[in-house]
Amino acid sequence: MSDTLKMIFGRLSIESLPIHEPIVVGTFCGVALGGIALLGALTYFRLWGYLWKEWFTTVDHKRIGIMYMVLGLVMLLRGFADAIMMRGQQAMAFGANEGYLNAHHYDQVFTAHGVIMIFFVAMPFVTGLMNFVVPLQIGARDVSFPFLNNFSFWMTAAGAALVMASLFIGEFARTGWLAMAPLSGLDYSPDVGVDYYVWALQIAGVGTLLSGVNLVATIVKMRAPGMGLMKMPIFTWTALATNILIVAAFPVLTAVLALLSLDRYVGTHFFTNTAGGNPMMYVNMIWIWGHPEVYILILPAFGIFSEVTSTFSGKRLFGYTSMVYAVLVITILSYLVWLHHFFTMGSGASVNSFFGITTMIISIPTGAKIFNWLFTMYKGRIRFELPMMWTVAFMLTFVIGGMTGVMLAVPPADFVLHNSLFLVAHFHNVIIGGVLFGLFAGINYWWPKAFGFKLDKKWGLVSFWCWVVGFWVAFTPLYVLGLMGVTRRLRHFDDPSLQIWFVIAAIGAAIIAVGIAAFLLQIFVSIRNREALRDDSGDPWNARTLEWATSSPPPAYNFAFSPVIHDLDAWYDMKSRGAVRPVSGYLPIHMPKNTGAGIILAGFSLVFGFAMIWYIWWLAAASFLGLIVTAIAHTFNYDRDFYITAEEVTETENARTAVLARLGA
Repeated sequence: MSDTLKMIFGRLSIESLPIHEPIVVGTFCGVALGGIALLGALTYFRLWGYLWKEWFTTVDHKRIGIMYMVLGLVMLLRGFADAIMMRGQQAMAFGANEGYLNAHHYDQVFTAHGVIMIFFVAMPFVTGLMNFVVPLQIGARDVSFPFLNNFSFWMTAAGAALVMASLFIGEFARTGWLAMAPLSGLDYSPDVGVDYYVWALQIAGVGTLLSGVNLVATIVKMRAPGMGLMKMPIFTWTALATNILIVAAFPVLTAVLALLSLDRYVGTHFFTNTAGGNPMMYVNMIWIWGHPEVYILILPAFGIFSEVTSTFSGKRLFGYTSMVYAVLVITILSYLVWLHHFFTMGSGASVNSFFGITTMIISIPTGAKIFNWLFTMYKGRIRFELPMMWTVAFMLTFVIGGMTGVMLAVPPADFVLHNSLFLVAHFHNVIIGGVLFGLFAGINYWWPKAFGFKLDKKWGLVSFWCWVVGFWVAFTPLYVLGLMGVTRRLRHFDDPSLQIWFVIAAIGAAIIAVGIAAFLLQIFVSIRNREALRDDSGDPWNARTLEWATSSPPPAYNFAFSPVIHDLDAWYDMKSRGAVRPVSGYLPIHMPKNTGAGIILAGFSLVFGFAMIWYIWWLAAASFLGLIVTAIAHTFNYDRDFYITAEEVTETENARTAVLARLGA
C-alpha cells in the first residue's frame, strides 16, 4: 500500500475483509439481505420520521428503557449464534476430524460470545428494566437527567455496533472476554482485534457509567413525598445498589483499558514483563471491576424476583428489612472477593484464605434471600403465572450454581477446577439461572405496564420449558467434564470418550435455541393478538408497587400529581384508602423536548473508535472535533421544553380514573 493510501485509510485495506472465511461471508450476506429488507420495510411504511421523532430522539425514560431491551434482544441473537457455533465445533472435533472452525476463528468466537453476552445483552437488559421501572416505582416523572439518559443509550448502542463491525471488517480479539495481558498486548495480539475490544468497551462504558450516575441521582433525589429509603420497593433498592456499584467499578474498567491502550498505541509497558511492567496488575484491575460486575447483573434480578414473589403469592414480601440489609451487605462484600478469580496465581496462603473466607461470607446474604422468597410464598395464594414460574425455576437453578460457587471459593478445590469446564458451567449456572431467568420474569411481569397487554402464555410456556430443560442438558455435561479435568477454550479433543458429553451439551444448546425462537414468537403472537390480550384495569397482576398507579402504558408524564407515600406498599395503601387520585387541581406539567444530540454524539464516537482502531488519524481528529462541536452546540438549546396543560391532563386523567376504579379503590 502506498504512503498516500496509508495516510487516507490507515491499516484498513482489502485484505482486512475476511473474504477467505466462508462462514463470515455467508453471515455477511444474510445480515446484508436482512438489513436491506428491514430498511425497505421502514421506507415503504414511511416509519423513519416516526422513529426519529418518537424513539431515536426521545428523552422519555420508558421509551429509552424499551430501546435498551430491544438492543439486548438483538445482541442475544448474535451472542447465542456464537454459542451454537462453539458447541457444534466441540461436538464434532475429535481425533482426525478438525471440525468446521479453525483455531483463529474459534478464538474470536468464544471471545465475542463472552463480551457480547455480558456487555451487550445482560447490561442493556438490566439497564433497560431499571430505566423503565424505577421512576414509576418512586413516583417520579422521569430520571434526573433525561438527555443524559438518551446519550447513555446511544453510546451503548455505538459500542455494540463496533463489536458487530468486527465481524465483517478485520477481526475481533482472540484473548477471552477479559483480554488478559500480556496476551492482549501488542507483541502477542498485533492485529486489530484487541483494539476493537478496547474501543467498543470504552464507548459503551461511558454510556453505562453515565446511566449509573443518572439512576443514583434519580433514586436519591426524586422519590415521591413520604417515600423514605425504607419505604422504597425492593427492586428500587437493588437498582440503587447496582448503580452505586456501576459508579464505583466502571471507572476502574475505563482506567485499565486506557492503560492497555497506551501499551498498544504509545509503547508504554504497564502490563508487560519488560521495562518495569507487571501483567498481574492487569489481572487485579480487571477483576476489581469484574467481580462487582457480576453483582451489577444479579442484584436487579433479585429485585425482580422479590416483586414477582410478593405479587403472585398475594402477600407482602417476608423480611423486607433483612432483604434490604442483605442487598447492602452484598454490595459491600462484592468489592472484597475479586481475588478468588486467580487463586492459582501465586498470591500466597494468607491472601487466598482471606478471599476464600469473604467469598463464603457473601453467600450468606445471598442465601438469606432465598429464604425470604420461600417464606413469602409460605401460606400465600400462589398463582403460577409465567413470571412466577421463572422465579421458581431460578430458585432451583441458582441454588445449584451457588453451591458450586462455594466449592470454587475453597482455594485447594479451585486449584483443581480452575480454568476447567466446571468453572464455565458454574458461571453460566448463575448468569443464566439467575440473571437471564430474572430478566424473562421481569419482561413477562412488566410487559403489560409497558404496552397495555399481556404476553401470550402458550408460547411463553414453550420458551420457559425449553430454556429450563435446555440449560440443564447443555451445562450438566460441562460440570462432569470439568470434574474430569477437561480445560475450557479448546476447539479439538484427542480422547474420543469425551465426545458424548459434548454432543449432549450441543443438544442442550439446540433446545435453548428453540426457547429463544419461542420467545420471539411469543412477542410476535402477542402483538398480533394484542386486543385479545389487553387488560384495561391498569393492574393486570394485582401488584402492590407504585408503578401500577398509572395507566398501562403510562402517559408521557407518568404521574399527573406526585403520589404521597404513607406505607411500604404504596399503591396497595392508596387503593385501601379509597383515593386513587384527585379529579381536579392539576397544574401544567413541565416536559423536556426530544433531542437528536445524543444519537449524533454517539455516531461521532462510533466513527472515532473505528478510526482509532484502523489508525485513520485524520478521521479520528475530525470525528473528535465533531464530538466537541456537537456537545457545545447542544448547551445552547435553551427553549427545548414545553408544558402539558391542565386541561389536557384533566381530560386524560378523568378517563383514566374511571378505568382504575375497577381495581376496587
